Amino acid sequence: MTGEQDDNPYLADFRHRLGLPGIIDVHTHFMPEPVMRKVWAYFDSAGPLTARAWPIAYRADEQVRLKTLRGFGVRAFSALVYPHKPEMAAWLNEWTAEFAERTPDCLHTATFYPEPSAETYVAEAIRRGAQVFKVHIQVGRFDPRDPLLDPVWALIQDASIPVVIHCGSGPVAGEFTGPKPIAALLRRFPRLPLIVAHMGAPEYTEFLDLADEYPDLRFDTTMTFTDFFEEADPFPTHERTRLLAFGDRILFGSDFPNIPYTYDHAVDALVRLDLGDDWLRRVCYQNAADLFGIE
Repeated sequence: MTGEQDDNPYLADFRHRLGLPGIIDVHTHFMPEPVMRKVWAYFDSAGPLTARAWPIAYRADEQVRLKTLRGFGVRAFSALVYPHKPEMAAWLNEWTAEFAERTPDCLHTATFYPEPSAETYVAEAIRRGAQVFKVHIQVGRFDPRDPLLDPVWALIQDASIPVVIHCGSGPVAGEFTGPKPIAALLRRFPRLPLIVAHMGAPEYTEFLDLADEYPDLRFDTTMTFTDFFEEADPFPTHERTRLLAFGDRILFGSDFPNIPYTYDHAVDALVRLDLGDDWLRRVCYQNAADLFGIE
């Protein structure tokens, strides 16, 4: 699906029914155009990290994507970027800082990679007002326990800035994915406000267990519960009661624009869990509004 979008009737009705001023989407991707094109090319090739065909539903230029997202009633969103090699993160952070300046409804996003300069550019990102960091263990192929990251995690913990972290082993396991490296990281930095992307798929239970121990650990719903994810890594039905228990620590994410289905399906996938309107209000808006100070 390409081109500009008007308001989606399903999403408009969803917001109206729940009395929401909008949706807050903590997991969206805006990147420098050359990087975004390379990401799309990788998905098009069904590369080894995707493990399956992955058509991009909202392939369009940046301004069209922004209008599309706003047309869905999204009031705030992120620009998640992630380096796959050294000497890339600082450049990405410069771009996201400029993007946030010209896009006031986008959370100021930053990232990092295990390298000697990481402490310096992360400190600079925090000084410039970074509101959320993004880490992709699978793509970056690095251990979150790397000693080069110790000062970075300390800075982020002290600043209480959330980190959206892709650390689950889906869609393809990596050398450092899974709950064990994150458990070890949290033992050293127990107040890290991590947001586990994709609910930790496919290690849902293990990451939920970690949340029992660490009250600052949160989750985003990105792609979870959709037909696309349920075919490959279904969320265990016996854990659905824990979704209610952690209702104040789950945030809506979509992976826009890099999703192989329509945006409203991501919302409907949550609705059909039948966990109640209050749960939906918290997940789709209030939890993120509280976390990021969005009035």
